[in-house]
Amino acid sequence: MKKIKLSLETSFWAIDEIVDPFKLINVFFNYCTIDIYKNTLSEIMLYVNKAEVCNKERPGDLFDFHTAVRSFIRGAYLLNFKAKRWEVKKAPKDWLIISQGSLNKQEYQNPFLVFEKAFECKTLEEYEFFLNEIVHVSLSPYKEQFDYDLINPHIHLVKMLDAAQIINERGIKKIKNK
Repeated sequence: MKKIKLSLETSFWAIDEIVDPFKLINVFFNYCTIDIYKNTLSEIMLYVNKAEVCNKERPGDLFDFHTAVRSFIRGAYLLNFKAKRWEVKKAPKDWLIISQGSLNKQEYQNPFLVFEKAFECKTLEEYEFFLNEIVHVSLSPYKEQFDYDLINPHIHLVKMLDAAQIINERGIKKIKNK
């Protein structure tokens, strides 16, 4: 199998250029919390259909959000190929399933399924286009009409954030060859 080379482009928001998608997840959630990412994404989505500018006081925050989430999407794409060799550690029995977020039980048990489903639905380029478009339009004082789907990429991105949070919390282990 040919090894996929894809720059995660983390040097815009992280200290170093990161090449490992698992390390990216850790740095990504150290940069901001999942709640901040989800709230910012929701706020941006609210401004997509408004003739108002999102976050007028600090529009640079949306640039930071864009660069970090773009790196995250690229890392999520690479995680898609890691599922055959890695698995997420099981949650301890005493953990309450509060952090399940938008995931169903099967996705909570195996978060790699989320990335697989997401990239079956849309390509990496389509997710990057979605991110570019919603940030661009939310910073525009004009109302725009869309002839393409913004809902499915949004739903999958939220699920990918939840899945990555689970991977970050529970950790991973290499699958032993049988």
